[in-house]
Amino acid sequence: MAILPAPVNTGIVFRRTDLDDKPEIEAKIENVVETSRSTTLGKGNIRIHTVEHLLGSLSAFGISNAYIELDSGEPPICDGSAREFVSLIEMAGFELQSASIEPIMISSPIEFQIADTQMFVFPYDRLKISCTSADKKERFTQFYSLEVTEESFKKELAPARTFCFFEEIEILIRSGLIKGGALENAVVIRDDAILTTEPLRYENEFVRHKMVDMVGDLSLLGRPLQGHVIAVKPGHSANCELGRRIQSQFLVNQRAINVFMPPPSKEKILKKDVRVEDGKGLDIYDLYQILPHRYPFLMIDKILNIQANHIVAQKNVSVNEPHFQGHFPRHPIMPGVLQLEAIAQVAGILTMRNAENFGKLAYFMSAENVKWRKPVVPGDVLIIEVDMLRTRGKIGKARGVCKVNDEVVSEAEVTFMIADSVE
Repeated sequence: MAILPAPVNTGIVFRRTDLDDKPEIEAKIENVVETSRSTTLGKGNIRIHTVEHLLGSLSAFGISNAYIELDSGEPPICDGSAREFVSLIEMAGFELQSASIEPIMISSPIEFQIADTQMFVFPYDRLKISCTSADKKERFTQFYSLEVTEESFKKELAPARTFCFFEEIEILIRSGLIKGGALENAVVIRDDAILTTEPLRYENEFVRHKMVDMVGDLSLLGRPLQGHVIAVKPGHSANCELGRRIQSQFLVNQRAINVFMPPPSKEKILKKDVRVEDGKGLDIYDLYQILPHRYPFLMIDKILNIQANHIVAQKNVSVNEPHFQGHFPRHPIMPGVLQLEAIAQVAGILTMRNAENFGKLAYFMSAENVKWRKPVVPGDVLIIEVDMLRTRGKIGKARGVCKVNDEVVSEAEVTFMIADSVE
């Protein structure tokens, strides 16, 4: 096997060098053709078996573009774990490329059950897996939970070896599987005995290997995944089905975002050379160049200051604003949701400090820990302060506070997504 560099937007592509024309198969969930004991990719009559350990290793390092050349139908089994792949990737090194990849964020829970297997995934701002494994007789029941990062995969998951139960071996041999199987690359469980050439690497090595498989199978989504996966007795079939359901939710969300994207603007605005830089402010004409919002939904009048991951903006609350006609005619109060929108707009501007985001749009996705403390009325000057909490790919999370006369009137944590602008 050889792992070769690939250009931006290639993805992970397997290439069979032992066959005529060197056919290629992309590592995508739609190319999964078999999930018995391992994950098999296929196109036409071409098959590549047991891809999950290698794919999990590449995914843990954030490697999204590579050609994998094989002179047989599967990657080397090594010692039955992902440890050797991790070591070789570290030795070779890898580099950042210019394009960014939008992660898949779980927007609402997904759950299903197949026989004894239960699979769940919940919204979470990183990838976390909580897994329970056991055989049909509930032997060697183990549980482990971990946030999957490059470092945690390397130390806590990659060394965990594949395993099987003794009574399964004859069936596997008859099916033409495990041709290279031996105690050097697998752990065999016979009744209550564990057969292996070396001691277990972890007390709960079996469930950790199940998690290696899950990371590899879910990498077939082709994007980083942000969510908390909870699995009871998982297997490759259930892992891939979860991947399909996650992909389906992601595509539905993408279509919804496209529907709500603003139409191309027909207005003519004098173009200015606008930059979002530390120590600077922005006037209303600068904001016209950055934000797509217009009357009556532009909730910022000016940016007072920008410093690192902190930004301060101002909104002058006028009685002439249209929402006061109905909220409320005899007791005008600025709706709390518009204060929340102001926080989201200011957070979007803060992302423009990164050159690669300038000229793009920030789409408001969710809000947490929202509190409205005091009414905001005509004549008030609303000061909006926003701190960026974290960014990952095109997803950002920020905390905002609205103040009047230095007194907090509302606050919230907002999550948003950076997307290309509509020309």
